[in-house]
Amino acid sequence: MPNQELLYIGNKLATSGATISTIDSLGSQLEFEGYTVYMASSKQNKLLRLLDMMWAVFRYRRKVSCVLIDTYSTQNFFYAVGVANLCRLLKMPYIPILHGGNLPERLRRNKRLSWKLFNGAKINVSPSAYLMEEFKKEGYNNIIEIPNNIVLENYPFRLRPEPKPKLLWVRSFAEIYNPALALEVVKLLLKSDYQASLCMVGPDKDGSLERCKKIAAETSLPIKFTGRLSKSEWIDLSKEYDIFINTTNFDNTPVSVIEAMALGLPVVTTNVGGIPYLLENKRDALLVKPNDADAICESVISLIENPQTAVHLASNARKKVEKFDWEEVKHLWFRILKA
Repeated sequence: MPNQELLYIGNKLATSGATISTIDSLGSQLEFEGYTVYMASSKQNKLLRLLDMMWAVFRYRRKVSCVLIDTYSTQNFFYAVGVANLCRLLKMPYIPILHGGNLPERLRRNKRLSWKLFNGAKINVSPSAYLMEEFKKEGYNNIIEIPNNIVLENYPFRLRPEPKPKLLWVRSFAEIYNPALALEVVKLLLKSDYQASLCMVGPDKDGSLERCKKIAAETSLPIKFTGRLSKSEWIDLSKEYDIFINTTNFDNTPVSVIEAMALGLPVVTTNVGGIPYLLENKRDALLVKPNDADAICESVISLIENPQTAVHLASNARKKVEKFDWEEVKHLWFRILKA
């Protein structure tokens, strides 16, 4: 068993109603494997969160062998910059864990800050070949691919031999994930005389949830909004639905899609960011252009009218997702943390 102390820096906000993030899942998994993992921060106020993160680095500077830093493309990018600056000052090895399909744009827009952050790292961890390629294009070679993981045994696989237009969407409500597009898909299905319904699972990030609720109420759409659910709650809920849709405009390797694959839900998704590196069109999912409600609607109808296709895609997806099982992925983490 590993006997190593680590500091994990990220947005540990699940207890405040936010989606469970990598710091919660990976941090707990590493603890289970024998690591001692200190984590920061759960502060809701952004400034206090940054200060808490910086204090944790200083506080544990003599105890930990490495600092893991969840690194996003949004405003939270600057948390990683600040923490990494302090790590370099204190000569502490750090590993950015890359999140967000829009990180390549951040590399180009903030070249100097990005170079200091990522080039100064012990190594950068990418969950997808997509970000690996994008980082290498910008001259970064200290990068390794370790996929997002799930505990596969927690996801009961069930094929849908006769799928109905009962759609499931799981994501935080944010404009970059384009939740309003899912509502447009339902409208089109209803116009085509399909008795469609949609369940949208996830917390609000930027007011998108309220906007979607308003649209659904004004147009009397059969849409259920659950808010944030625990993993076990939405896995149990998934039994009531037959097709998973992913409407995002930017993406990397979304865990919710991996989970849908594990559960046997055929996936219809926009073909953006790291998605084509994760899924192969017509083999294990149906991929469409972003912002195209008609294309998603047509793909959903094709699964309903051709149930053998839905079974084929779901079966192949489940086989693919086996490589994301923690029992496989954990050895990659052991290797870089030991180095």
